[in-house]
Amino acid sequence: MRVSVELVPRSEEALFEDVSVVRRVLPSVDLLNIPDLIRFDLRSDEAAARVNRASGLTVIPHIRAIDIAPNAPLPGADRPELNAVLVVAGDPLPAGSDRVAYPNTSAQIIERYRREAPHLDVYAVFDPYRRAPWQELEDVARKKDAGACGFFTQPLFDLHMLQLSMDWLRDDTVFWGISPVLGERSRRYWERVNHVVFPKDYDDTLDGNIRLARQMLTLVREKNDNTYLMPLKVDLASYLGGLSDIITG
Repeated sequence: MRVSVELVPRSEEALFEDVSVVRRVLPSVDLLNIPDLIRFDLRSDEAAARVNRASGLTVIPHIRAIDIAPNAPLPGADRPELNAVLVVAGDPLPAGSDRVAYPNTSAQIIERYRREAPHLDVYAVFDPYRRAPWQELEDVARKKDAGACGFFTQPLFDLHMLQLSMDWLRDDTVFWGISPVLGERSRRYWERVNHVVFPKDYDDTLDGNIRLARQMLTLVREKNDNTYLMPLKVDLASYLGGLSDIITG
């Protein structure tokens, strides 16, 4: 089981503080992934390159398909510190933004990376919640045809959904997403924005999230699959510490 930890690049200082926590609590983890969030100044490919130079860790930046202009250079393609990218569609721009969104699909940008930057592995996204499963699996097929070597999933919050999704993607390289959701407000956000359906007995305390993550990690290990942890709005050391024995074991 390979494990990645997703770290948000709020600033270079905050990012390196989080990297330090990961290295202290989970010394066996050698992989990070970094999202590209437009409300922060530090872009994901630059953040990934800086972390790699400073730590030697493998870092996969998220690349937003809608940000890439036709014929523009592909982010990260010329950075020797990188060996992989994760292409995501990209959330819609907020009202009043002065940025430009381009009508690219993830598959189109994946195909460009494979053609123009063949030295990079290109991962894609699988989301079991946002639409009907048959539609998502058709998109998975398009991304594989475009050259995706594997998938990072949106976080899952139900062992049954994880098992079902594992069956759907049983022939693929997958990093199964695990993220804590603490409190009713965060839960409503995931339901509204990501269309997540939580189990009726979902425990949104820290201890409850750690228990679920441990169960999911155990299943991922049994299946000889991979995972990534998205420790949002939680004390990083406390959350990762509650999982360290399963990850390092």
